[in-house]
Amino acid sequence: MMTLEEMRKRKRQLGYSNVQLSNLTDIPLGTLNKILSGATRKPRMEALEALERVLNDTTYQYGYVSAAPYMLHEPTSTYGSAAANDEPREKGPGDYTIDDYYDLPDDKRVELINGVFYDMAAPTVQHQLIAGSVHAQMLAYVRRKKGKCVPMISPVDVKLDADNKTMVQPDVIVVCNRDRITEKRIEGAPDFVMEVVSPSSGMLDYVRKAAKYIEAGVREYWIVDPLKNRILTYDFTEGSVPEIHPLSGKIGVAIWGNDLMIDFDEYREMM
Repeated sequence: MMTLEEMRKRKRQLGYSNVQLSNLTDIPLGTLNKILSGATRKPRMEALEALERVLNDTTYQYGYVSAAPYMLHEPTSTYGSAAANDEPREKGPGDYTIDDYYDLPDDKRVELINGVFYDMAAPTVQHQLIAGSVHAQMLAYVRRKKGKCVPMISPVDVKLDADNKTMVQPDVIVVCNRDRITEKRIEGAPDFVMEVVSPSSGMLDYVRKAAKYIEAGVREYWIVDPLKNRILTYDFTEGSVPEIHPLSGKIGVAIWGNDLMIDFDEYREMM
């Protein structure tokens, strides 16, 4: 079992906030704050085990490196300058660019974040029903209002940054600046992003993508988690602390002043 100091050190290494750890471990934020501050002298063993499990999970710390075999051709198989008489080294996590992303075979579904590839598992039926229902409600709203915003559903490439090392495919996006829509991809941050969590994507959706979205200028971010039967909604224009909702009933879309209420009971009618 990790000591409290080891947990704090690991938390700093991974760059997690207490809010992110609370979301990942299901430990209430107030309880988590007390544990990590040392205010709770005898934390529950279940809480400590949940913390250690998340802090030791390296699934998304090093990324999807098995993409390397698909990049054995020049020039994308090597990186950097080689010393005299040395062979150039192969790229590794953190080195990959959008050029490498487009060099992958068409049947490889990955996302690129900060130069690291992340494998994308095939979505479940529930995943697709949720994303499809939200997209359909948004599209109907925009058409009814004759709005300028464009709702889109995955797969669509979104190039968040100018550093050429990030390309994501959110489940649902809304783009209100149509100048960002090109034939090949979205250039820059969408106004709204929704991700539906799968068993393999939790750490990515809750932590790495959340950080990238707020950094890139996304205004609103929703994390729909069927495994935990909840939805986290971030209004980044108001701060970085999410509201937590059950995966049922109606939730207002902040970018439209809550004029549109997404009904999460609709997708259940199709199951």
